[in-house]
Amino acid sequence: MSLLLNPARIGTLELKNRVMMSPMGTTAAEKDGKVTDWHLLHYGARALGQVGLIMIEVTAVLQSGADEGSLGLWDDEQILPMRRLVSALQAQGSKVGIQLWHAGRKTQRQERAVSASGLPYQGRPSRALAIDEIGEAAQAFAAAAARAKRAGIDVVELHAAHGYLLNDFLSAYANRREDRYGGSPEGRYRLLGESIDAVRAVWNGPLFVRLSADEYGACGNRIEDAIRYAGMMKRQNVDLIDVSSGGVHAERPPAVFPGYQVPYAEAIRREAGLPTAAVGLITDGPQAEAVLQAGSADLIAVGRALLRDPFWVRTAAQQLGESIREPEPYAGLWFPDAEAATAGGE
Repeated sequence: MSLLLNPARIGTLELKNRVMMSPMGTTAAEKDGKVTDWHLLHYGARALGQVGLIMIEVTAVLQSGADEGSLGLWDDEQILPMRRLVSALQAQGSKVGIQLWHAGRKTQRQERAVSASGLPYQGRPSRALAIDEIGEAAQAFAAAAARAKRAGIDVVELHAAHGYLLNDFLSAYANRREDRYGGSPEGRYRLLGESIDAVRAVWNGPLFVRLSADEYGACGNRIEDAIRYAGMMKRQNVDLIDVSSGGVHAERPPAVFPGYQVPYAEAIRREAGLPTAAVGLITDGPQAEAVLQAGSADLIAVGRALLRDPFWVRTAAQQLGESIREPEPYAGLWFPDAEAATAGGE
């Protein structure tokens, strides 16, 4: 059997396959950040489709760090609706992660925009966080992780990519502070490091971090910086780096092609010795299998392809000449081809 469809283990996390649904914000939450029926349908379809790990979209740790329609875990009232969603997905054999997030200077609510150094984003101003507010942000990630635990979540992921608050501090482009939260790679890492420590104090399960391995443009973090930070995360018992790129400023990658971010995942895996998830235009089974067989990553994070095809895992299996077990209620109905379907009286 292929690596893609084989069971996998990341730390204490056991998955039925190596397919991870990449977190993609739908802004479909209630105004108070609670899960809706939309989320049950949206994520439930991918659980029926046999995705090994479903990473729930960006979920705000503070109401002030949330956009309109964002999920949240800043309040205990949000736990029960989240638990309902998590339980439904787990009942289909999927493991469930949640991406904890603070929008920072990229928030759509301009009056709430905060950042490391007060830099604007696309012309929208932001306010630099004071020292005491930085500590409060780290504790907010921990409080949200504790609520995720009560909701039955299997994996916590901290979103430190794409220019959001944790990445804003981590970035050599965006962080221009001269206090202990800036001025050097260690200073820029401090907020993420404190957030990891705070989360680890309340969460002993699998912990992922999403990282922008290249910020592009004339300045900003590069893969060498990402490898350095990944090594620091390894010492803090982070289990996997979810490797992405960009999002800090308007500069885009010089070229976008299938698997264009895979080399970043490979470099971090090789140099830092941490498992990685590869993402970025990985669209079919043979391509995903090749990434795994080359040792470039441990999980394949599938985004838009899973939006187009909730049963992408089955599609990938067919492309690889394999089959997967159908959901129990589909037994005898889920046929690999039209001829078998006709034989069943359809």
